[in-house]
Amino acid sequence: MHRERNVKIVATLGPATASADRIRALFEAGADVFRLNFSHGSHDDHLARIQIVRALEHEAGRPIGLLADLQGPKLRIGSFRDGAVDLIPGQNFRLDIEGTPGDVTGVALPHPEVLASLKPDTDLLLDDGKIRLRVREVHSGWAMTEVMVGGTLSDRKGLNLPDTVVPLSALTPKDRGDLAFALAHGVDWVGLSFVQRPDDLREARGLIQGRAALLAKIEKPSAVDELDEIVALSDAIMVARGDLGVEMPLQAVPGVQKRIVRAARRAGKPVVVATQMLDSMVKAPVPTRAEVSDVATAVYDGADAVMLSAETASGEYPVESVRTMNAIAEQIERDPLYRGIMDAEHNSPESTVSDAITAAARQVAETIRAAAIVTYTMSGSTALRAARERPRAPILCLTPLVETARRLSIAWGVNPVVAPDAVNFSDMVAKAVVLARNSELAKPGDMLVVTAGVPFGTPGNTNVLRIARVESVP
Repeated sequence: MHRERNVKIVATLGPATASADRIRALFEAGADVFRLNFSHGSHDDHLARIQIVRALEHEAGRPIGLLADLQGPKLRIGSFRDGAVDLIPGQNFRLDIEGTPGDVTGVALPHPEVLASLKPDTDLLLDDGKIRLRVREVHSGWAMTEVMVGGTLSDRKGLNLPDTVVPLSALTPKDRGDLAFALAHGVDWVGLSFVQRPDDLREARGLIQGRAALLAKIEKPSAVDELDEIVALSDAIMVARGDLGVEMPLQAVPGVQKRIVRAARRAGKPVVVATQMLDSMVKAPVPTRAEVSDVATAVYDGADAVMLSAETASGEYPVESVRTMNAIAEQIERDPLYRGIMDAEHNSPESTVSDAITAAARQVAETIRAAAIVTYTMSGSTALRAARERPRAPILCLTPLVETARRLSIAWGVNPVVAPDAVNFSDMVAKAVVLARNSELAKPGDMLVVTAGVPFGTPGNTNVLRIARVESVP
């Protein structure tokens, strides 16, 4: 079974999609990767979902990716004596580490690192940006702020610091425990939340040690400022528009989204666009026109995947949400304008043999109108190079490693299949023909463009291009 689209769909699992029947329905509606949100649910909850997905994968005969999304260092204020206060613009409001219940004059901020990082005239955002404070004085253990935008503020609301890099690890003790659990149960991707700087990725890689691929979630302005290095250090990127839309002006987010997508595509790294894509479908069976346009924009931009969060985790119409996103993507990819955009935005290949062969494969496939481009890969790098070209023909990725196949389920246009590695040229062509036909990507008489590395089984060494014809079954 293969999808009639190139962009992939990531669906978040949660209370609304915890059963085997619901997860199977999401997959059949079009989900390619399932996200486990470690901000919610117990390890037992996540383990049950992992086991269901792996059983479904075996039943369907198609690799399915699992993304473990870590919560990250979510900053929060303390509690109030009466549960909430009303803040008025112009009033003073104290933040300290004393821990006593707050009132209208101030509240605890149980993060000494945050207080130590504050400087006069920097802004703090509370409750998803609804409340804005400006720092006026900073002292040892406390800071005085002025309320710039007021309103009702209640217990344990979140805190964002758009102008400040806080010396906090992107991995909290909870994240480390969640990471160990996720890796022990074979997740394919780890999503690192609230990345501030490149060192956050280096720390995570040291813990993961190659057992999963690393996805950096871009949701802070400081990460945007160091985007190129963060992209270089990650295996994939997510445009996490929720907190990004809190920490910068809303009108700036679309431009930043395009910048992130373009940077990831230029580097040949998968890029996921996420947050509130079909948010109204949490409660309604159809999306708004604006949401349809939002999904379409991500597809037109060449994103590798689009993601559903609450829509599938806790919404009333999870399967309909996936089905709707699938229909939008299929329609956009049939639009002649879409293909024109993809053809106009090819990145120049690097001066390597692997890049030259992959760029040539796209050109040859277009010239002979090949039914598919077939790649042999161990690490997945050959398939990702092919996806970077955004070819017209689908990409059939053959790999002997199920881990590689699962990771590639997030990549644009890649149809991963677990198959024994080729031992010679004849075997390579024969396997490509049979598996392209079995995968329903090609029929007798069709042409295939096949790329591989010689000697066979050598990771990251694409140096051969062959053309093959699909023959009739004897």
